[in-house]
Amino acid sequence: MAILVIAEHSAGVLAGATLNTVAAAQKIGGDIHLLLAGENLAALSEVAAKVAGVNKVLVAESSALAHLLPENVAPLVAGLVQQNGYSHVLAPASTNGKNYLPRVAALLDVDQISEIIEVVSADTFKRPIYAGNAIATVQSSAAVKVISVRSTGFDAVAAEGGSASVEAVTAAADAGKSAFVGEELAKSERPELTAAKIVVSGGRGMQNGDNFKLLYALADKLGAAVGASRAAVDAGFVPNDMQVGQTGKIVAPQLYVAVGISGAIQHLAGMKDSKVIVAINKDEEAPIFQVADYGLVADLFSAVPELEKAL
Repeated sequence: MAILVIAEHSAGVLAGATLNTVAAAQKIGGDIHLLLAGENLAALSEVAAKVAGVNKVLVAESSALAHLLPENVAPLVAGLVQQNGYSHVLAPASTNGKNYLPRVAALLDVDQISEIIEVVSADTFKRPIYAGNAIATVQSSAAVKVISVRSTGFDAVAAEGGSASVEAVTAAADAGKSAFVGEELAKSERPELTAAKIVVSGGRGMQNGDNFKLLYALADKLGAAVGASRAAVDAGFVPNDMQVGQTGKIVAPQLYVAVGISGAIQHLAGMKDSKVIVAINKDEEAPIFQVADYGLVADLFSAVPELEKAL
């Protein structure tokens, strides 16, 4: 049995979610082949070959794959599955993974299993449903299991220690169905939200965007990323790339500090796997206190500056 893991990477750096996805593949068992698709991958393939648990790195280089357009990635992956007889195809449940995996499943005429958080056996997996309020155990009889992996459900494998072979594969031709136009990237000195070990998030209780400077000061002391609830994003306090929750980013840092966040189900779905949760809210009945390890019932506008000063 061999498993194909599609690597997530950007700007020549292997994404941390790839290491979590390899960990999920190890739980299934069998040889693990890691697919790198893109261009100028020579240096990255050397990094990928050192990932613990990977037996082979497949490198597909083409300008058509430079931006991982799903119409070009999906035929490549489906062709590799048919050629090599992979039993499973795994990818992180990222924006990219959610874009091309359904197309891979359609080309292979199988169902997709989305956002697994646990491997029960080679054909049975657990995934959250109802905004994380229930866990479904899903068994698949499909010849090929196409699976997206919620990275917060698996501890990442080591980025060093492996010695996989590297093999070039023929990249699929440009399907001509879509074209990359451009992108606007948010730049910040702080850690990337989904990879940060500490996250400080603000909610509607922040009252306006200017008040988020209190959280930025606290985050800078902690070396943390800054997030927000959907309510804060919808109110225009901060941009939507800061949103944590069911319809935002899923995070599981060592420490999550929720400030002025009531704790709606949709928000909890995006952060309740955090190792330690601290909540600051003046409403002692706020649902966030039900999942918090530490709770402070206080006015955030006095509590946050005091905390930042103490740090």
